[in-house]
Amino acid sequence: MAGSSSGQGWSDVRSAAGTRSPWLMTFVVSIATFMEILDTSIANVSLTNIAGNLGVSDNEATWMVTSYLVANAIVIPISGFLSRAIGRKRYFMISIFLFTASSALCAMAPNIGFLIAARVLQGIGGGGLAPVEQSMLSDSFPPEKRSQAFAAFGLVVVVAPIIGPTIGGYITDTISWHWIFLINLPVGIIALFLVYFLVSEPEILIRERKERLKKGLRVDYIGFLLWAVGLAGLLITLDRGQTEGWLDSNLIRVMIVMAVVGLGVGTVWELNHDDPIVPLKLLRTPNLAIATIMMLLLGMLVFGTIQIIPQMLQQVYGYTAYNAGLVLTFGGAIAIFMMPISGAVTSKVDPRLLLLPAFGMQALAFHTFSGFNLESTFADAAWGRFTMSVALPFLFIPITTVAYIGLPPGDSDKASAMLNFFRNLGGAFGISLTQTLLERRDQFHQSRIMETVNDLNPYYRETIATLTQQLGSHTRALATLYQSVEQQAMMLSYIDVFYVLMWCTASVIPFILFLRTGKEKGPSRKTEKAVATH
Repeated sequence: MAGSSSGQGWSDVRSAAGTRSPWLMTFVVSIATFMEILDTSIANVSLTNIAGNLGVSDNEATWMVTSYLVANAIVIPISGFLSRAIGRKRYFMISIFLFTASSALCAMAPNIGFLIAARVLQGIGGGGLAPVEQSMLSDSFPPEKRSQAFAAFGLVVVVAPIIGPTIGGYITDTISWHWIFLINLPVGIIALFLVYFLVSEPEILIRERKERLKKGLRVDYIGFLLWAVGLAGLLITLDRGQTEGWLDSNLIRVMIVMAVVGLGVGTVWELNHDDPIVPLKLLRTPNLAIATIMMLLLGMLVFGTIQIIPQMLQQVYGYTAYNAGLVLTFGGAIAIFMMPISGAVTSKVDPRLLLLPAFGMQALAFHTFSGFNLESTFADAAWGRFTMSVALPFLFIPITTVAYIGLPPGDSDKASAMLNFFRNLGGAFGISLTQTLLERRDQFHQSRIMETVNDLNPYYRETIATLTQQLGSHTRALATLYQSVEQQAMMLSYIDVFYVLMWCTASVIPFILFLRTGKEKGPSRKTEKAVATH
């Protein structure tokens, strides 16, 4: 494999596969990434059990989720810098080790403070895995085969968070919450050994790193500090805002100031820095800029729907957690089946021709859910999820593929970091947006419905009389009627949320027109190959 070329202007001098098959390398690095992305959702369903076991409230226990998200998000945009400074393979292995070791610490946590600290370490370790893998895939496959490699990566990114809650719930119910962390140990150890023996560090990357270190490694400490503070403020605001009461909370007001100042000043600083730690200048590449917007939306859709669909099925329809999870698992199975097909099709068809119907199908899926009522069935939910899951691979792979068009070969690690950062940020936005809308619209609809629940309404008088006769108690009749009001208000609030998601999806479609397709531009990889051989 080494030294071969495929496609105009491309060679494998940056390949992480070495002399082995790049598909073997893809499988090996995907193990660790799957483990990490699974952990973004697997612990969420165990919060109540963890809170009870550690003697804290559910509200306090949610900080273990927030702390992981913040640490993870801070590391992702600087993973490209760390990869170049430490070495791509070495940084990937350090990330696996830190993630695995901190998983053991999470399982041994004697109190919530220890658990939160361990989750911070876990987030730091996990943050570099997905962007580094994506960089390896971009450098190890020629452009015409890259979409198929991204299909394998897509399986990890899309399926892991979908099945995470189901696996987490099963482990917690049948064993204990400690095992949602302990299962990472054998997987992490195996992944570490496989990466050591089967993943290569290309000679050109070693030479570039030595030259960089010889000139003196310039670390943008100020940029890192500003972005770390800003991201911490933003993510804590998104994750805790609804729980804390938004601007009624001193904590949230402080976090908003941190976010505005940190990200505002940090953005100006990074755009004017010669060697920024967060590569914002890369967004001047049109395709990458548009791809990050689309990836932000995709993160909103994936993580937002993972949260609200099972929540709706349990709250409105009375499903058990297991039956609600089956709808998500069904969607995951469809995505697994469609990913390879999407990868094969994307390599042969203009990606823009796939994105248009895929976004249309997503909007249609949300329109389907917005038409739900109290009589909707499991089959209705499964059909809506089916439509959504069929479209997801035809969004993720084309978006990822077009993002690299027009980029110089050496910038793949930076582009990967930006795509993964915006996907995770979109997930945080999606969860926060859906939960805030649900609560606000539920209050609105309850208020509107209750305006008609009075003695002046003949239907109300008739309903109360019938319920009183059936239940033998006026008090029980009122309680039953109020439960019905709550259920209807809740159903209407979910409908409103799905309408918002539908229009959010539709709003991105015009950006497809501005995407460029064709051969990658920038420095030729044949030139790189010539340099690497001297």
